[in-house]
Amino acid sequence: MAKMKIKKNDLVQVIAGKDKGLQGRVIAVHTETGRVLVEGVNRITKHTRAGGQRGVNTGGIQVQEAPIHISNVMVVDPETKTPTRIKTRVEQVDRDGRIKTVRTRVAVRSGKDL
Repeated sequence: MAKMKIKKNDLVQVIAGKDKGLQGRVIAVHTETGRVLVEGVNRITKHTRAGGQRGVNTGGIQVQEAPIHISNVMVVDPETKTPTRIKTRVEQVDRDGRIKTVRTRVAVRSGKDL
Protein backbone atom coordinates (compact mmCIF):
# COMPACT_ATOMS: atom_id res chain seq x y z
CA MET A 1 0.00 0.00 0.00
CA ALA A 2 1.26 3.46 -0.84
CA LYS A 3 1.87 6.04 1.86
CA MET A 4 -1.32 7.69 3.06
CA LYS A 5 -1.52 11.47 2.97
CA ILE A 6 -4.52 11.64 5.29
CA LYS A 7 -3.74 11.68 9.01
CA LYS A 8 -5.73 11.38 12.21
CA ASN A 9 -7.71 14.55 13.17
CA ASP A 10 -7.75 15.87 9.57
CA LEU A 11 -11.00 17.45 8.41
CA VAL A 12 -12.09 15.49 5.32
CA GLN A 13 -15.02 15.51 2.91
CA VAL A 14 -16.57 12.45 1.30
CA ILE A 15 -16.38 12.71 -2.51
CA ALA A 16 -18.09 9.42 -3.48
CA GLY A 17 -20.69 7.04 -2.12
CA LYS A 18 -23.92 7.34 -0.15
CA ASP A 19 -22.52 10.03 2.19
CA LYS A 20 -21.15 12.24 -0.61
CA GLY A 21 -20.67 15.84 0.50
CA LEU A 22 -20.48 15.18 4.26
CA GLN A 23 -17.50 16.48 6.24
CA GLY A 24 -16.01 15.06 9.42
CA ARG A 25 -12.82 14.50 11.42
CA VAL A 26 -10.71 11.38 10.89
CA ILE A 27 -10.93 9.17 13.98
CA ALA A 28 -8.54 6.42 12.86
CA VAL A 29 -6.43 5.46 9.84
CA HIS A 30 -6.02 1.78 8.90
CA THR A 31 -2.94 1.70 6.68
CA GLU A 32 -2.99 -2.06 6.07
CA THR A 33 -6.49 -1.98 4.53
CA GLY A 34 -6.35 1.53 3.04
CA ARG A 35 -9.38 2.77 4.97
CA VAL A 36 -10.19 5.61 7.35
CA LEU A 37 -12.80 6.04 10.07
CA VAL A 38 -14.56 9.41 9.75
CA GLU A 39 -16.75 10.90 12.47
CA GLY A 40 -20.43 10.99 11.45
CA VAL A 41 -19.88 9.30 8.07
CA ASN A 42 -20.86 5.78 6.93
CA ARG A 43 -22.90 5.05 10.08
CA ILE A 44 -24.08 1.48 10.59
CA THR A 45 -26.28 -0.23 13.18
CA LYS A 46 -24.65 -3.00 15.19
CA HIS A 47 -26.58 -5.46 17.33
CA THR A 48 -24.72 -6.34 20.53
CA ARG A 49 -25.46 -9.08 23.02
CA ALA A 50 -25.76 -8.37 26.72
CA GLY A 51 -22.95 -10.01 28.66
CA GLY A 52 -19.33 -9.50 29.41
CA GLN A 53 -17.90 -9.30 32.91
CA ARG A 54 -20.72 -9.31 35.50
CA GLY A 55 -23.22 -7.71 33.12
CA VAL A 56 -21.11 -4.63 32.42
CA ASN A 57 -22.10 -4.54 28.74
CA THR A 58 -25.80 -3.92 28.15
CA GLY A 59 -27.16 -5.33 24.93
CA GLY A 60 -29.03 -3.46 22.24
CA ILE A 61 -28.61 -1.64 18.97
CA GLN A 62 -25.62 0.65 18.65
CA VAL A 63 -24.99 3.12 15.83
CA GLN A 64 -21.33 3.55 14.96
CA GLU A 65 -19.06 4.57 12.10
CA ALA A 66 -17.68 2.01 9.65
CA PRO A 67 -14.39 2.42 7.74
CA ILE A 68 -14.50 4.12 4.32
CA HIS A 69 -11.92 3.73 1.58
CA ILE A 70 -9.20 6.38 1.43
CA SER A 71 -9.94 7.16 -2.23
CA ASN A 72 -13.45 8.31 -1.33
CA VAL A 73 -12.32 11.18 0.92
CA MET A 74 -10.35 14.40 0.38
CA VAL A 75 -8.81 16.77 2.89
CA VAL A 76 -10.67 20.06 3.33
CA ASP A 77 -8.71 23.24 2.61
CA PRO A 78 -8.51 25.34 5.81
CA GLU A 79 -8.99 28.62 3.91
CA THR A 80 -11.71 27.88 1.34
CA LYS A 81 -13.42 24.96 3.17
CA THR A 82 -13.47 22.94 -0.06
CA PRO A 83 -11.77 19.60 -0.87
CA THR A 84 -8.17 19.84 -1.99
CA ARG A 85 -5.19 17.67 -2.80
CA ILE A 86 -2.10 17.61 -0.61
CA LYS A 87 1.51 18.22 -1.55
CA THR A 88 4.65 18.19 0.57
CA ARG A 89 6.99 21.17 0.89
CA VAL A 90 10.57 20.40 1.88
CA GLU A 91 12.47 23.14 3.73
CA GLN A 92 15.94 23.45 5.17
CA VAL A 93 15.73 24.80 8.74
CA ASP A 94 18.64 25.87 10.94
CA ARG A 95 18.18 24.49 14.48
CA ASP A 96 20.89 24.70 17.12
CA GLY A 97 23.56 25.26 14.49
CA ARG A 98 22.47 22.24 12.45
CA ILE A 99 20.62 22.24 9.18
CA LYS A 100 17.57 19.96 9.31
CA THR A 101 15.18 18.94 6.55
CA VAL A 102 11.54 19.57 7.50
CA ARG A 103 8.56 18.31 5.51
CA THR A 104 5.24 20.15 5.84
CA ARG A 105 1.88 19.22 4.32
CA VAL A 106 0.42 21.96 2.12
CA ALA A 107 -3.03 22.35 0.53
CA VAL A 108 -2.69 22.56 -3.25
CA ARG A 109 -5.73 24.83 -3.68
CA SER A 110 -4.68 27.69 -1.39
CA GLY A 111 -1.06 26.94 -0.50
CA LYS A 112 -1.77 27.03 3.27
CA ASP A 113 -0.15 24.61 5.70
CA LEU A 114 -2.27 21.80 7.08
